[in-house]
Amino acid sequence: MTPLESLVGTGTKLWLDSIDPDLVLENRKFGATGATSNPIIVSDLLKTGRFDSELESLMKKGLNDDEVAWEMTDILVTKAQAVFQSVHSETNGNDGYVSFELDPLLEDIDNKMPVETRSAEYVRLGKRWAEGHTNRMIKIPATPAGLGAIEELVAAGVTLNITLIFSDRQYKAARDAVIRGAKRRSDSKGLKSVYSIFVSRIDVYTEKQNPTLIPEAQGQVGILNAKRIWSENQKFWATQSFPLQQEIIFASTGTKKPEDSADKYVSALAGSDIQTNPPGTNAAVQKMAGKTFTKQVDKMPPDKVVADIDAKVDFEHMEKTLMEEGLKKFADPQKALLGLIKQKRSSLGLNEARPPQD
Repeated sequence: MTPLESLVGTGTKLWLDSIDPDLVLENRKFGATGATSNPIIVSDLLKTGRFDSELESLMKKGLNDDEVAWEMTDILVTKAQAVFQSVHSETNGNDGYVSFELDPLLEDIDNKMPVETRSAEYVRLGKRWAEGHTNRMIKIPATPAGLGAIEELVAAGVTLNITLIFSDRQYKAARDAVIRGAKRRSDSKGLKSVYSIFVSRIDVYTEKQNPTLIPEAQGQVGILNAKRIWSENQKFWATQSFPLQQEIIFASTGTKKPEDSADKYVSALAGSDIQTNPPGTNAAVQKMAGKTFTKQVDKMPPDKVVADIDAKVDFEHMEKTLMEEGLKKFADPQKALLGLIKQKRSSLGLNEARPPQD
């Protein structure tokens, strides 16, 4: 049994934080049953030149740079969906998804659009990019605008991956909106929702903001936070009667410090729900000969660690700070993707695109 097979054996669903066609096939062999995408992933793929023919074809149709970006994202996500379609069918819709992230520029700091208008745009885009896809999740952030779109999207039958969650407050707001939307459906048997909890970014935050944490607690805040939200999620949905699992995605599971073992977060959160791991993390874990995982997601850190974290970490400030950083990381890659497509257009010798249509 390989290390990743052992991880899956604990009850963890292994998803890949990439839609690179080659890596999707490789990780499918490792046991991966789903994948996620974002503008950084799409941009990195386009930089390789492997998809220049698809780009050229889209540009020759007269699409502008923004339209090319989204059509290319659609193509790549659809390719990944095909790999996991059999998983989706075999699990009756409980697994086998690929996430499609909606326009991050809706959260750009320079975007002065009112929150209600942004929510309406999330709803419009979510319906558009979900249409015709059985195993696509629409990814929206747990921002005021994103949260404001959840009920309407769920009511319309759209399957959601709610991302950029750092706190219990955000999780509960998202979950409660999902329930409201589910109650508006004529048939909610197919309800599937996931909540992406960011882990390692929290430990980067506490190292800067909470240097007085005891050594045993430093680097454990993201894990404790994720486990608490996981536990809350388990308890809540146990009181509901939906056939499919409403799950936590443990995201940002790659380590940020070179001295940390590559499996730090993978091991700590093993045993349930979904881990969406970077390709490098999966590759590193797979090379750990003899590595065996056991269920740890339900085991909290020692009491003194928990007490020290609760005494010193301001979780409200943490959420505010990480959301500010997260939104910049959310919007900037889309701008970079658009810039890359413009460069590609020039290098392919094609004319400038027509301007975006209002």
